[in-house]
Amino acid sequence: IARALVLDPNNLKVLALAGSAAFERKDFAAAITHWTHARQLAPPGSEFAAGLDRSLGEARAAAGSSTVVAQAAPSAAANPAPIPPAASATAAGIEGTVSLSPALVGKLAPDDTVFIFARAASGPRMPLAILKRKASELPIAFKLDDTTAMSDEMKLSKFEQVIVGARVSRTGNAMPQSGDLVGQSGAVKAGGGKLSLVIDTVQP
Repeated sequence: IARALVLDPNNLKVLALAGSAAFERKDFAAAITHWTHARQLAPPGSEFAAGLDRSLGEARAAAGSSTVVAQAAPSAAANPAPIPPAASATAAGIEGTVSLSPALVGKLAPDDTVFIFARAASGPRMPLAILKRKASELPIAFKLDDTTAMSDEMKLSKFEQVIVGARVSRTGNAMPQSGDLVGQSGAVKAGGGKLSLVIDTVQP
């Protein structure tokens, strides 16, 4: 869980699990911190958000806080939010090819990491779906759909239009850094035709 948080500090599942682990070892302050972060990212009105509210209420009560969000069931802290079964492949996926601009060939190493992702055209910046590949595989044929979702609450199929991006990282860090090579589409409709995406820009 700790390693996953370093790679993606905004992953809802990991934050929920980190809060549960902290609660079980009676580190209520850490549990509140993780679950509060997750609550800020969770879709408003979702069952995930409601489960986090229940867990936060129990953690605050256990920590002796006077602020209790909600009356939690005994098992709520161990299970902050129900996670539905993994989604099957969806027709609302995005397919295409990622290639590298010839002008950037000299800036690439075979072992560099390529992240291919989709995010909502309007809404949260958190990726809805993501793939990880090696630069040596370019050009890369890809498909993003609900099976590559970052969170069960934030799936590609729930958004009509998305932006697809590709980023080459020398460090393999999931967070964007100066010097990364990037390419991005405009807003496209999930389930539309195949996309041709070119990595053609150096991250400032």
